Amino acid sequence: MLPISILKGSITLAGLLFHPQNITGTLPGLVIIHPGGGVKEQAASVYAEKLSLEGYVTIAYDAAHQGLPHFLEDPNSRVTDASAVIDYLETLDYVDPDRIAVLGICAGGGYAAAAAKGDHRLKAVATVSGVNIGDANREGWLGTEDKAGKITVLQDITGPIQAEANGTKPGYFNYVLPNPDENTPYDLRDAADYYLTPRAQHPSCSEYYVGEKADEESLFIRN
Repeated sequence: MLPISILKGSITLAGLLFHPQNITGTLPGLVIIHPGGGVKEQAASVYAEKLSLEGYVTIAYDAAHQGLPHFLEDPNSRVTDASAVIDYLETLDYVDPDRIAVLGICAGGGYAAAAAKGDHRLKAVATVSGVNIGDANREGWLGTEDKAGKITVLQDITGPIQAEANGTKPGYFNYVLPNPDENTPYDLRDAADYYLTPRAQHPSCSEYYVGEKADEESLFIRN
């Protein structure tokens, strides 16, 4: 495992690079996208390390504003993060640029599919418990809500966005429901149990704050 810095425009993403102990020729590369609120040291690096033992060069990385600083789940940024990691993989002379793929976990699965649609350097996509955050917001968690009804959401957030531009502190809302009930879809109840139960904590992770301060700040997506 090698800590690396990945250039993305004017910022850098913190990453962990894994590869087989003995490298012969060029190897396939894998971009590993972590869940919402996660960091590279958690689930992403577990997959990255295991897959490196199977002959892949893998990178687990902190998505922009998921490690430090915290509290911004920006779908557009999450998708383009993957392209920055591809750029880095292509600089490695032991990675075959024609054999780069992406693996996304939970929310990272949705971002992995979106990244592959826009960046055709990715030759394959795999997801683990993939979640499409965009569809969930447009159509509801169960996909049964009317998209047209979401227009009012866009109208409702106009005021807070204008206020923020004029110096008001950003507004946040829960990414994981802190108090699910019997009317909450079962997988969201499972998510609350999983994410709000302290485990595998890391000081740079938003999930750490979920476990510590679930009733106060929880895990956030910015409007």
